[in-house]
Amino acid sequence: MQATETTAVRDVEILLVEDEPGDVELTRAAIADARALRLHVEMDGHAALDFLHRRNGREHAPRPDLVLLDLNLPGLDGRDLLIELKTNPAMVEIPVVVLSGSTAPNEIQRAYRRCANAYIVKPFEHDKLVAIIRAVSSFWIETARLPPRQKDSGAAS
Repeated sequence: MQATETTAVRDVEILLVEDEPGDVELTRAAIADARALRLHVEMDGHAALDFLHRRNGREHAPRPDLVLLDLNLPGLDGRDLLIELKTNPAMVEIPVVVLSGSTAPNEIQRAYRRCANAYIVKPFEHDKLVAIIRAVSSFWIETARLPPRQKDSGAAS
């Protein structure tokens, strides 16, 4: 039997929105050895929106496949950024993993009601973070990805 050709898997583009430098470094360390994960960091909600909308010096930013989101951010709070992501038709399909120090049930429930795809309590174990990133991105990139949008022809069906 002839060996089958393996298809190359593209890098998963991850946007980390985190204002604590220590937590940024923990996240970098967690994914440092994980192949095919590319991390981009923004330190507040407004900067994250600029990245997502590719404006204010971020015109060449890649569209993230996944957002890792802290809830307590300066400027635009992570809770409000989550609502923006999940109500904006251009971004609604981007999975969001909340990274929070809160274990309060109401905070966790609120994040899921706002359509977070996962909630991880900080500090986290490196292996668990990478496993969750891989599981969420695998599902949303490989399994549940919506077909490309068709141009609106203006015709009613």
